Amino acid sequence: MNNTIQAIMLRTRFSYVWIVVGITFLVLLAAAGIRATPSVMILPLEHEFGWTVTTISFVISVNIALYGLIGPFSAAAMQRYGIRPIVLGALVLLAVGTALSTFMTMPWHMVLAWGILVGAGSGVAANTLAATIVSRWFETRRGLAMGLLTASSATGQMVFLPLMAYMVEHFGWRSVAILVATVAAIAIPLVAIFLPERPQDIGLKRYGQLEELPHENTATLKNPLSIAFDALRKVVKVRDFWLLFFSFFICGMSTNGYIGSHFIAMCGDYGITAVGGASILAMMGLLDLVGTTMSGWLSDRFNPRVLLFWYYSLRGIALIFLPHAFGLSYYGLPIFAIFYGLDWIATVPPTVRLANDVFGRLAAPIVFGWIVAGHQLGAATATMLAGTLRNSLGTYTASSMMMGAACLIAGVLVLKIKGQRIDGGLITPTPATA
Repeated sequence: MNNTIQAIMLRTRFSYVWIVVGITFLVLLAAAGIRATPSVMILPLEHEFGWTVTTISFVISVNIALYGLIGPFSAAAMQRYGIRPIVLGALVLLAVGTALSTFMTMPWHMVLAWGILVGAGSGVAANTLAATIVSRWFETRRGLAMGLLTASSATGQMVFLPLMAYMVEHFGWRSVAILVATVAAIAIPLVAIFLPERPQDIGLKRYGQLEELPHENTATLKNPLSIAFDALRKVVKVRDFWLLFFSFFICGMSTNGYIGSHFIAMCGDYGITAVGGASILAMMGLLDLVGTTMSGWLSDRFNPRVLLFWYYSLRGIALIFLPHAFGLSYYGLPIFAIFYGLDWIATVPPTVRLANDVFGRLAAPIVFGWIVAGHQLGAATATMLAGTLRNSLGTYTASSMMMGAACLIAGVLVLKIKGQRIDGGLITPTPATA
């Protein structure tokens, strides 16, 4: 592998660090596309098997919850075993889980394939992977790098959702499962060949590192479960952790859990086809690619708490406006898509910066993994809640109002974060002995 990388480095004028970012972007993009797939399968599965929206929402909520809960353990496993083998294992799970789903006929089959296998795999190929890459490979421009990698989630939806909705309409939902299984399989050799563990392995410094620093041996012989739970045991005593956790819980409710899972079905209530709803989501994904990348750039330069206040507040206003958007003829949904899309997951870069500021560069990926767990628990809660309210009330209006109000609360919470480094740092990995 090193010979291939060295050949690339000789032929290019820019740092190989950005190739690492590109490979990671593609992995996160593929995983995001796979995570988005169930949203276009709600109506087809309901029609083919007679499963209710509540049943399918439960499966999606299992997927989302596991996606979040895996985060801190995957970050710890990357510290123990390395990034590449863990990511390769995740891609195998994604490929196998989605391929097996083509044979499902019972709800528990979907729980196993999309809930457990895909949920676990996507939990590794998620924002904790991005945080680990940024921590290992960047000394400066961390916000920009994190913004680019975070934007891959929205870009994954932008690339895949309209195509998947079209395939569902013309070839059935199984064709979509085969497509995303193939995408995960294609990513495997890219990671195996082009993703080194750390810059020192190919003779580089971290991006922006000016001086030679003592080699940081981040390896450890501790069990990843112990690493993750040791981190949790320490951070639960820190007030800023809980403010980040609960604000990110609300972030997950208002993005992956609600809009990401139910927007296409919501459009169906107003006579908009699945392809039409997916196209609107794709437009929001394109806008978020711009918004989240810009958020990363801003996070390198401005107070992250102030940025988060504005992001959550504007998102809350957009969600409260959403039920009215469907009644404003041609202009309503585009207005919502612009404001919500630019803000979709712009919260990630400033949240990662705060985690780095408070807990230190080495600890931040694992701590951020626990914060992401809060994000996905919020998403799972919103997925089930919105599905249940839709079945009970016949509309998503109450859910939109609740999510919007929660975002306004999150805007207040983030202003209370101190963002100051804990004395002496928090978590230092126990070095592996020779």
